[in-house]
Amino acid sequence: MSLQHALLTSIVEKPCSGYDLARRFDKSIGYFWHATHQQIYRELARMEEQGWVSSSEVEGGRAGKKRFDILPAGRMELQRWAAESAAPMRLRDDMLVRLRADAAVGPLGLTGELERRLALHEQELATYRAIEQRDFSRQPLSREAEIHYLILKAGISFEEGRVQWTKEALAILQKKQPPAR
Repeated sequence: MSLQHALLTSIVEKPCSGYDLARRFDKSIGYFWHATHQQIYRELARMEEQGWVSSSEVEGGRAGKKRFDILPAGRMELQRWAAESAAPMRLRDDMLVRLRADAAVGPLGLTGELERRLALHEQELATYRAIEQRDFSRQPLSREAEIHYLILKAGISFEEGRVQWTKEALAILQKKQPPAR
């Protein structure tokens, strides 16, 4: 996936200024696709050059503030990209290699890093649970809201899995090893 497609999706959902888009991005798509505000502005300029979005001055806004709208070519690009086949994401985590090294050469003192990561996963899980309570407690949900909830549940499942796995890894690393014979 490219940042351009994430931005096209956000603009289709709600046309807005680059600043507002960056803020919205941080609170939604940014949970699973990270981008700095500088990257977002750079991609918006490229997308405008490609004819995917247009910008117009915001009346009553600060000087130079632009509102971005999707153009037919941008909508077609988003549809083309969404319909193409892609390989599922593969797990890539340096901690797994560190654990292999620990298994091969002996204790490397990884518990502190694992505890730090556990706290981060627990914090992210708490954030997702708060979003779930705030945004999805009322039923019935629209189709759009059901899809948004499905995406949130993917994040919840991921964080729950990482919390469980990290606790298991800590338990194994903290076991007392029998003396060598």
